[in-house]
Amino acid sequence: MIKKMYTTSATAAGGREGHVKSVNGELDVDVRGPGTPGNYLNPEIMFAGGYSACFDNAIIGTLRMNKIKDVSHETTVEVTLGEIEKQQYGFEITISVAFKGLDMEKANEIINQAHQMCPYSNAIKSNVKVDLKVEELA
Repeated sequence: MIKKMYTTSATAAGGREGHVKSVNGELDVDVRGPGTPGNYLNPEIMFAGGYSACFDNAIIGTLRMNKIKDVSHETTVEVTLGEIEKQQYGFEITISVAFKGLDMEKANEIINQAHQMCPYSNAIKSNVKVDLKVEELA
């Protein structure tokens, strides 16, 4: 059981050719499946966006806990949708964090600590392959 910090919800109708709306109305979009012509969101884009923001916040918290300052960073989450078995689908995830002002060894420590902290990482840790990458921020 978790100690509740925040609860929200979103409602979808029409699946991958439908509409999604959050309870507060800030998310109110038509969705289409991957590869559909036009500028539409799809569930994978929304998952990647949420995960990247959440993981980046875990990086910020981890840097703060380690008393590391004056470091720039950005987090990219790549979500790959694939078929595990016939009619059974899943994700593979790559998280790339680019740092400026932090040596690679410490950067690897930070990204691994953030991976333990991030709610998205904790939600999928037993059933989704996640690769962590450290890069240098230009």
